[in-house]
Amino acid sequence: MAHANAAYYSTHDPYADFTTAPEITQVFGELLGLWAAVTWRSIGAPSPLSIVELGPGRGTLMMDALRAISRAAPDFHAAATIHLIETSPRLRAAQQERVSEAVWNDTIDTVPDGPMMLWGNEFLDALPIRQFVRRGAGWTERFVGPEGFVEEPADFVPAIETSEGDVVEMREAAEAIAATIAVRLTRHKGAALFVDYGPEISAPGDSLQAIAGGQPADPLGPPGTADLTAHVDFARFGAAAGAAGADVHGPVPQGLFLARLGLFQRTHQLAQYLPPRGAAAVMESARRLAEPDRMGRLFKAIALVSPGAGTPPGFE
Repeated sequence: MAHANAAYYSTHDPYADFTTAPEITQVFGELLGLWAAVTWRSIGAPSPLSIVELGPGRGTLMMDALRAISRAAPDFHAAATIHLIETSPRLRAAQQERVSEAVWNDTIDTVPDGPMMLWGNEFLDALPIRQFVRRGAGWTERFVGPEGFVEEPADFVPAIETSEGDVVEMREAAEAIAATIAVRLTRHKGAALFVDYGPEISAPGDSLQAIAGGQPADPLGPPGTADLTAHVDFARFGAAAGAAGADVHGPVPQGLFLARLGLFQRTHQLAQYLPPRGAAAVMESARRLAEPDRMGRLFKAIALVSPGAGTPPGFE
């Protein structure tokens, strides 16, 4: 999964296959930027600091966030160095057009140590997973073979209740990132915000999926031809961060989180200056992000903050 996604993002424009919240409305990036500014002030406004984005796509989220920050919190903007965590040369070129002042990093480990505000939107779902299948009283692990999936006996004990044939997914890469960020947050003041999709509690199920050309595809098709994703296990992600020392808030549904941050107030403000058709379009974009039967409930927000930093906006 990791190799296939690396090939996909280095050779494809992913936004020909799917869209994400920052591409739906500029308000999403603005709200995340202002969330970071308010949270930064609440932890004592440490300076200098890094503003970091994991998996920044075209750079749209960071561009919109920095525009809002520069207007509403110029002191925050002046104190920060912008770091984008991206390995795809193709996407780095797109990001350069929107966020020319950024510093690019292959991993978060090369971001200078110190205070940090970080976000990742639809980043965790693209990280590789492992799948275990209950077979009788034991377990097998799925691997990719020449003709499709193969299963090998596994020494595996699930942390959740299961039945025959259930699939349990492990997300070691996501949990490692949670721990890495948490350790940094125990050394220096800061916060991290992740928005992604998945259930609030851990549950069995096969969530691996592929998208190509805007349509569901075979995950075992030619590597690099489709975007592979799996649901985020927010419970285990938060537990990994908590075990490493961070305070964890959430997850909360995306619709509720964005509404608390002012999604509809800001959207109404934009709509006032648009012709009727444009105003209707921006309002529809906000509803798409917030309505429970669209992106509002499946997508969640979770925050990791330095110990004792208090509750960040949107998680009250």
